[in-house]
Amino acid sequence: MLGLFWFWFGSVLSVSGFDVLSCRNSSVTLNVVLLEDENSPWSLKFVKDAVEMAVEEENEKNQAESLDFQIKVLFSGFNTTHYRRRGCGSSTCEAVEILKSLHVSSLGCMMLGPSCTYATFQLVDQEVGLTLTIPIISAGSFGLSCDYKDKLTRLLPPARKISEFFVHFWNVSFTNLKPMWKTAYIYKKLDNTEECFWYINALEAPSALFASNISREMLRSQGDLEDKMKAQDRHSNIFVLCGTPDDVLAIKKNTTIPPHVVFVLIDLYNDGYHTNESSFEHMRDVLVVTIHSFRNYSSHTSWKTNTTALNDYVVAYHDAVVLFGDMMRQNLKVMKQQPFSGIIEQPFRNMSFEGNKIGFVLFLSVVFLQYKTLFVFSTSLNVTWVNHTDPDLVWDGSQLPRDKRAHGKLPRSLIKCHVTDRHASVCIFRQNRRVRFDQKKWSHINPSLITLLDDKERNHISLTVKIDEEKKGDNSVLIHKGRYDKKPVILKELRNTDGNFSEDQRIELNALLHIDYYNLTKFYGTAKFDCGVFGVFEFCERGSLRYVLNDKISYPDESFMDLEFKISVMYDIAKGMSYLHSSNVGVHGRLKSTNCVVDNRMVVKITDFGCNTILTPGKDLWTAPEHMRVQGISQKGDVYSFAIISQEIILRKNPFHTCCCSDMAEKLYLVQYPRGPNVFRPDLSFESVGETEAELFVLIKSCWEEDPEKRPDFKRIEGALGKIFSNLHNQANASYMDNLIRRLQMYSRNLEHLVEERTALYKAERDRADQLNFMLLPGPVVRSLKETGCVEPELYDEVTIYFSDIVCFTTLCHHSTPMEVVDMLNDIYKNFDSILDHHDVYKVETIGDAYMVASGLPRRNGNRHAVDICLMALDILKFMGTYQLRHLPGIPLWIRIGIHSGPCAAGVVGNKMPRYCLFGDTVNTASRMESTGLPLRIHVSESTIKILQRTDCQFECEHRGETYLKGKGKEMTYWLTGVTGQKYNLPTPPTAENFQRLQQDLAERIVSTLDKRGNERRKTLSTRQRRTQRHSSDGQPEYLHLNDPTTYL
Repeated sequence: MLGLFWFWFGSVLSVSGFDVLSCRNSSVTLNVVLLEDENSPWSLKFVKDAVEMAVEEENEKNQAESLDFQIKVLFSGFNTTHYRRRGCGSSTCEAVEILKSLHVSSLGCMMLGPSCTYATFQLVDQEVGLTLTIPIISAGSFGLSCDYKDKLTRLLPPARKISEFFVHFWNVSFTNLKPMWKTAYIYKKLDNTEECFWYINALEAPSALFASNISREMLRSQGDLEDKMKAQDRHSNIFVLCGTPDDVLAIKKNTTIPPHVVFVLIDLYNDGYHTNESSFEHMRDVLVVTIHSFRNYSSHTSWKTNTTALNDYVVAYHDAVVLFGDMMRQNLKVMKQQPFSGIIEQPFRNMSFEGNKIGFVLFLSVVFLQYKTLFVFSTSLNVTWVNHTDPDLVWDGSQLPRDKRAHGKLPRSLIKCHVTDRHASVCIFRQNRRVRFDQKKWSHINPSLITLLDDKERNHISLTVKIDEEKKGDNSVLIHKGRYDKKPVILKELRNTDGNFSEDQRIELNALLHIDYYNLTKFYGTAKFDCGVFGVFEFCERGSLRYVLNDKISYPDESFMDLEFKISVMYDIAKGMSYLHSSNVGVHGRLKSTNCVVDNRMVVKITDFGCNTILTPGKDLWTAPEHMRVQGISQKGDVYSFAIISQEIILRKNPFHTCCCSDMAEKLYLVQYPRGPNVFRPDLSFESVGETEAELFVLIKSCWEEDPEKRPDFKRIEGALGKIFSNLHNQANASYMDNLIRRLQMYSRNLEHLVEERTALYKAERDRADQLNFMLLPGPVVRSLKETGCVEPELYDEVTIYFSDIVCFTTLCHHSTPMEVVDMLNDIYKNFDSILDHHDVYKVETIGDAYMVASGLPRRNGNRHAVDICLMALDILKFMGTYQLRHLPGIPLWIRIGIHSGPCAAGVVGNKMPRYCLFGDTVNTASRMESTGLPLRIHVSESTIKILQRTDCQFECEHRGETYLKGKGKEMTYWLTGVTGQKYNLPTPPTAENFQRLQQDLAERIVSTLDKRGNERRKTLSTRQRRTQRHSSDGQPEYLHLNDPTTYL
């Protein structure tokens, strides 16, 4: 049977100087500041209707009693959905920001909310919080940090009351029903609700009431809980958790529960134990702490909202308005009868009012699977009553079991401990021997439990390991990323072992396994794969501290990594090292900025500690001078390493930065073998620094003293940094929250600037890519490919196609090196390309020495296609009259040009390196026109001439006559010689007879030219000065030099 506990809970608010008259005349009376989301039971969307209903009722009462007072309410919601950690965990800044805006507009005289402890603490704490003079009524704010605050009234039981109840209940006993308990396990889930988080926190806090009176151990995962269930020598039979019956079912699903175990489930705000008396099988050995069944609000006929959306938080805020209204009415009535100043020291002291009563209770399930009330507890009297004298419980004797095994059932070897001192010493020896035996055991993690992440999955979960520049080429340590127990981990290769650890190594690994501290990465164990043995460590998302210091774009000095932040980074390292030095590990030995990692909350954690019998320390810039001379590790050596890291943090430069020396080997030598009394250390100048920086520099210099005994330990360093940090706040004359909000605002502005800058760079690069695409394919084709991924082939009724090639190209190639051929074609066709820019034409392709251009596609241009092609051909022929070969000066270079017009089909062919290709008889005919032409002549077909005649342009043509075209027969063709009224200075074409003779003599002329050059070595493009260097100073190919030089990245 699950016992039912009844809490009578009350809290008093004492606010000095509450002004009733000022509150009556205020433009805003109540300010409601609550989280506004879809999940929180106290969300503003649920509370708003209830508060408005209560305000309406209270104003009606005031009017009925002829009081000149109306409650005016202002709702202020804050949203945390844009934070990675949503809900109350991110409520601090949002609530404080709303409060600051209320200070500017109207603060009112009473605040309802927040319900989140983090937000409330900043408003009510006199030392840390903001200066707030008005009272606060909160349904929530459960944390211990909100206890005993004069300005705060809490309408639901805080964590302190739960802690007090457990202490009382553990120490009370009832004959034949419950023995006294002195021990407990506290199970802390990772995904607790707001109330569960603070209730369990009150049981966990070492200085709080429960931990001070009850021997408790914390369990932080379901695996830990299952291990304790199976252990014969477990610390306690009592397991406390906060949640719902589903959490109990999840625990019991795959675990056998021993018969003497008791679960205590904290589930205060679940009315199901009262409304539904039937229980579940898995709840038979569970005590449920809940509140009493005084919830009568669901039958309240005046609720505006749907009663299914009501809960204890909503009704508590309704009652808060009723409480405030009663207080104001009582005082206004008194002022009418006996006038006074209206200043009340404690406005809510000893008040009672009619509201929806919410009591507090607890339940248990009996053998017949029904919930029954076992105990009732009063928090005001600290008294527990038995509600059921003869319950049917599942444990032996139908009574709650002891928290530990009975002494009569202990092993005989332990019973002897109580007989004589001699036997007691034997018992202690046996226990210590068992501990030492456990320390020497070690087993690897099953590799099947670790999922290695490939690139695709790594990107999906946003995991990136930042490898420092100096380590990119270092293959001595292999690092993988993976997932173990649903957590991202790093697998670091242990190169000097095969996995069969020695006794000392096993002891050291077990010591690492028990290290669990906020500023130290968690070590999960070792895993043995086919490729080697790996240590499994906690993964920190932002990479190493060295990477963060190098990234001045994402973490700028001015708006992010200022002096305050740098001190906090050093403070994180000092705290981690202080804990490490006081643990069984004792010393790090390899401390450096690459072994300090940063998680996604910008908390610095130390990694790669321990394993000193497996990972031998090396000599580097962070190594203390005494360990350079004699290899070893020490705590004072870690202090020296910390000083080198601190200099990196302050200056944000390379490790051991000095202006006088940049060579790493030389730096190591100068540190190891100092010259004279002045030792060699990094640069740290006191010139033009403030008082805080000077104090910080003195601390750093004391940490790299040559004499290890003069260096402070990390306890002193931690204290000194804490003092410097607090002085920094005092000098700024601002609270911690002011500094935090200022930093967040600076980071937000910098982030906006960074996004704008990156967006501009992205757009510039996108424009460059588009321009390059437009050089490779026609503009309409590029746009179609980008929008639809394909290009539909088209048929064009009339286009004009241009073909040209180089006469005697084979002969020229025979007497030229391959690089000279490439240079020659590049020179010619780059000039051709520049000519094309002045005409409405499209360059289709170049194949060897052939050059193909078309007009009229993909953009149709009427009859202009023939005009543009002919004008372009004349410009090209004009250029060829002035062109000289660089490697064969004096040798003539001739081209043949053919032009034809007609229908054509065009489309994109292929997926990789797509080409815009032309198909049809017009293409073949244009090629035949070129091949049947003569050097330095433009051979034009009759169809093109007819199109030209339809235009206003007056081209000059010569009739060539009928020409035989392969596959076409005889066709009438023409020579294009110019445009009427324009002088082109075209080269004089050779006659047919001269051409035959010159063609035969070309090889001899080339040989003669080469002979004149004598014994000069024939240089290729790779060995001679490239022509591109004369045209481009930055060494980039010319096709990358686009119109806007600012777009180059």
